[in-house]
Amino acid sequence: MIETSGVIEKEQGNGFYLVTLEQPAGHQCLCRAAGKLTKFRIKLLAGDKVLVEISPYDLTRGRITYRERNANAGPRPGGNRPGGPRRR
Repeated sequence: MIETSGVIEKEQGNGFYLVTLEQPAGHQCLCRAAGKLTKFRIKLLAGDKVLVEISPYDLTRGRITYRERNANAGPRPGGNRPGGPRRR
């Protein structure tokens, strides 16, 4: 497997994402999220920086294995709960 980083350009639908890779500069491949990403419900959005595994046999398809964290994002407002701060 070839592992490289890239940026998600857009969501194609049905769980596929169009990713522009950094190493072969400008190369685009159609990728799916790996099982751990779907299991833990990690959201993938356009503009996210991701790690991609590509098969050496088909360089147009790949698997997203990791989404890098946004460095400038601070803690979520309202605590850790999705609904907001905890009420007593």
